Amino acid sequence: MSVSEYDNYRPPEEPRRKRKGKGRRRASGSAFRRGGDGSREMPMVPEPEFTSYYGRPIVKAPPWEAQIGAYLFLGGLAGGSSILAFGAELTGRPLLRRNMRLSALAAASLGTLALVSDLGRPERFLNMMRTIKPTSPMSLGSWLLAYYATHAGFAAAAEVDRVTHAKLPLGPLRRVLRLIERPAAAGAAVTGAPLAAYTAVLLSDTAVPTWNAMHKDLPFVFVSSASLAAGGLAMLTTPVTETAPARTFALVGVAGEFAAMHLMKQRMDPVVVEPLEQGRPGTWLTWSERLSLAGAAGTILGGRRRWAAALSGAALMASSALTRFGVFQAGKDSVKDPKYTVEPQRNRLAKRRAAGIVDDSITTAG
Repeated sequence: MSVSEYDNYRPPEEPRRKRKGKGRRRASGSAFRRGGDGSREMPMVPEPEFTSYYGRPIVKAPPWEAQIGAYLFLGGLAGGSSILAFGAELTGRPLLRRNMRLSALAAASLGTLALVSDLGRPERFLNMMRTIKPTSPMSLGSWLLAYYATHAGFAAAAEVDRVTHAKLPLGPLRRVLRLIERPAAAGAAVTGAPLAAYTAVLLSDTAVPTWNAMHKDLPFVFVSSASLAAGGLAMLTTPVTETAPARTFALVGVAGEFAAMHLMKQRMDPVVVEPLEQGRPGTWLTWSERLSLAGAAGTILGGRRRWAAALSGAALMASSALTRFGVFQAGKDSVKDPKYTVEPQRNRLAKRRAAGIVDDSITTAG
């Protein structure tokens, strides 16, 4: 006899026991006790086990693979690089400006490729550009990425034309490129921070327990992570004579990420913090913190030496990548165990009842 797909998950049933008589007391597992007021005996209910229908997860995990983790990191690196590039332009640091503009375009391009690769078909990304849906972080993020990449592309093109000594076949467009170079760089810088933060909104807008519990603080973590990543890349690629703003940018990012991450964990339910501290995500985030502190120490003590600056910059970039991948994987792990969905809901319900909120759609007076 053929069975349905869901019957394949049906656990084997235990044989039923015959009832030995109506007048016999029930087994101890369902024993009764008499209430303190002498009323009818009340059933003793065992603590519930956190199981789900046929062992399936309560929340369906998003079908995102490692490419999205790379997209989270590259988007932050691109946004931070554009901010740093515009600062370099305002302070007269041409090498830092050039390296950060080219890095921003490279990171945005690779991030877009990672996103398209996860979507499976390029036309799916183009379909997201057909309309603007204000309630969808993915829709707004796609338009934000397109706006940012356009401006970062014009700024990077001006740098390439300058490096090649105006040998690109631009003709009369070269004058136009020179005119829009600074406004394009400013547009990329203005959208740099939103580009780094919107991926946090993208994660926390889901029903994934750990991601959803981070929604108040994760944008600050990601923006700070983007700052230390961009500062680290600048220290890795640019002579130390021009990296003073990059060092400051990186150190601010280290302090911001450390504070935001620890505050976020304190504000979250202790249950949904567990995926951030266990398994691979816990290992990655622990090493992220270690590399961040090591990179900050190297920046302070040896940031004016080329080799020390390069090592510190590499450590900061690795730290930022581990932060993004750690948060990403922790969310995916949190959907595998039903307790990360059930226990926080019970805890929130208990807090509302303890606060006297018993007459809304979440709690009841009984």
